Amino acid sequence: MGKIGLTLLGLLALLLGSGVWVGLGLIGAGIGTLALFKPMMPVEKLFAQQAWNSAVSMEMLALPLFILMAEILFRTRLSEALFTGLAPWTRRLPGRLSHITVLSSTLFAAVSGSSAATTATVGRISASELIGRGYDRNLIIGSLAGAGTLGFLIPPSVIMIIYGVLAEESILKLFMAGILPGGLLALSYMGYLGFRAVMNPALVGDTPPHTTLMEKLAALRGLGPVLLLILAVIGSMYGGIASPTEAASVGVAGAILVGAFQRTLSVKTLAEAAYHAAQTSAMIGLIIIGAMFLSVSLGYLGLPRYIAGEIQALGLSPFALIVVLLVFYVILGCLMEGMSSIVMTLPITLPLVLAAGYDKVWFGVFLVLVVEMAQITPPVGFNLIVIQRITGDRIGTIARAALPFFFIMAAFALVIAVFPGIVTWLPDTLSARN
Repeated sequence: MGKIGLTLLGLLALLLGSGVWVGLGLIGAGIGTLALFKPMMPVEKLFAQQAWNSAVSMEMLALPLFILMAEILFRTRLSEALFTGLAPWTRRLPGRLSHITVLSSTLFAAVSGSSAATTATVGRISASELIGRGYDRNLIIGSLAGAGTLGFLIPPSVIMIIYGVLAEESILKLFMAGILPGGLLALSYMGYLGFRAVMNPALVGDTPPHTTLMEKLAALRGLGPVLLLILAVIGSMYGGIASPTEAASVGVAGAILVGAFQRTLSVKTLAEAAYHAAQTSAMIGLIIIGAMFLSVSLGYLGLPRYIAGEIQALGLSPFALIVVLLVFYVILGCLMEGMSSIVMTLPITLPLVLAAGYDKVWFGVFLVLVVEMAQITPPVGFNLIVIQRITGDRIGTIARAALPFFFIMAAFALVIAVFPGIVTWLPDTLSARN
């Protein structure tokens, strides 16, 4: 069995290291390993069946729709509306306007599903505006890096759809499971910003001008489109009115209306959004097909069962296993993009976690957290690259600024391991009502 594992790792390293697309690399590794160790198996029929089953899944239909929604919203003026709408309400908080980055990211995450889109949209206005007002550069860049990752945790989440397809778990349950942890993680970020500001007031700029209650309420009008879109997408799913796929369709229609209302939508921008959404969807779809095929191939070879048995023989407690997996995924996140690390390892790690007493929904949120950590770890942290394009700072400088938020995420991942009800309470309550 060790020979099979080494062969698989060698094929993956060879294919991915040569620059082959991740999806094709996964497919090639699966075909090559089966051809060597199961030569009598009709590999072409197995691949065709798995590719078809993955492509026609109903859950997969929601994926390109949510991506299209994010692409349309990215081309609107939502970032400006979020800043102006939230600024009057953060004036009296410890940390003042620094909280806008976290709050804007939280709100935009609830309508985008993409970490990169959240970081880019919020960052292009809030980062330059706050730094220009005298706020500490590292504090703002770090908070943008950390809060931008909320696009993966707060529904609708693209990465949760991918996990749900691979793990054969309800997308709606995963979406609901991400709400409470996402909100608590955002509050943790804000608590850290407030603490830093109290300990060193020089980190934040001057107190903004006083605003009356009527002026604060008037500023909220800019948040109206975002809040209505959140209500339409998340509310329709939570209320049982729409499935995730139907809610994604509502989201796309809502995003188009927001663009039309702000007069930022044209035939050209809509065509650009559709083109980029098609590109991203095709890339993710190929990775999912490759991951499903590799998962089935590993099952035929018996590798997941063998590795699970070896790890169980170590006698690790459930919490110790989670700590080991956390360290494993952090190291893996330094070497490859987060989504790729999930699809490559899920056939092995999911059975281990289930055997330890955790469920699929909980593990999905845990994996999203470790993918968020991978987004801000060099050298391949994608959020770091996005922020570099916005600010022009070096990757190393941005990574150091993001380090406190990396530790907050790591601590939060361990907290939900000790208290899994933080993740499972809302989806369990929803299921009980239905």
